Amino acid sequence: MGIMGAAMAGNFLKAGHELVVHNRTRTKAEQLIPYGALVADSPREVAEASDIIITMLPGPPEVEEVVAGEDGLLAGAREGSLIIDMSTSSPVLARELASTTREWGVGMLDGPVSGGDVGARDGTLSIMVGGEEDHFERARPLFEVMGETLVHVGGAGAGQVVKACNQIVVAIVIEAVAEALVLVTKAGGAPNRVVEVLSGGLAANKVLEVKGEKFLSHEFTPGGKVEYHRKDLGIALAAGREYGVTLPVAALVDQMFGVLEAKGRGGWDHSALLTLIEEGSEDEAR
Repeated sequence: MGIMGAAMAGNFLKAGHELVVHNRTRTKAEQLIPYGALVADSPREVAEASDIIITMLPGPPEVEEVVAGEDGLLAGAREGSLIIDMSTSSPVLARELASTTREWGVGMLDGPVSGGDVGARDGTLSIMVGGEEDHFERARPLFEVMGETLVHVGGAGAGQVVKACNQIVVAIVIEAVAEALVLVTKAGGAPNRVVEVLSGGLAANKVLEVKGEKFLSHEFTPGGKVEYHRKDLGIALAAGREYGVTLPVAALVDQMFGVLEAKGRGGWDHSALLTLIEEGSEDEAR
């Protein structure tokens, strides 16, 4: 029930679905009670009360614990139920969990998302799904509540591979936009005009559309946190090693996110890469 999960859950309630929710910090789940949600005390209780279970978690350790832990989803899941992990997690873990759940008679999809907090609130997420085709079709009506672009990209783990690719592109575009804005500012130009011009040409991109105001205002309340994006790039770099793919620029931006964390900005929005370029240019362009 974090930045993404709470908004996604809210859209299910607005669409009239019956919803059982759980969060480690119970108060976050309880915020949905006035809108009709029931609160469970554990992942196991969620599974016991549900036909389809969706997880939205920080990363691979949490996903493994919630799905397969002692009081996890599999401990309470009925045969024929379906688990959809929408976290950004490891492709290797996604394949392992799909195999494990199959032995329990439970289906599993990995369906990570792109679109940030805005997409989660508006129900316009891009959802990339790995797993069996029939499970994807079963879940499609739920995906349609949360997103606009719904693509079955392959077997178990494929969704996580595609999300890793997505996070590489987003990270590198954020860094490129940051460089451009600092350059134009130091040259005496107006950053807001640059955002306007770039948004109408070949350089137009979703980062400018969604994050443009954050770049201009230096208000970095998180939609996507630095620490989470760095975690995502770690997954991408591990996938690169597994498949023998060199990812030099992704590795560089990963290190830049690491510097932001060291400066105490891990909880800032990932567009805060701008501050690092500014400091490296010895000018905080405000």
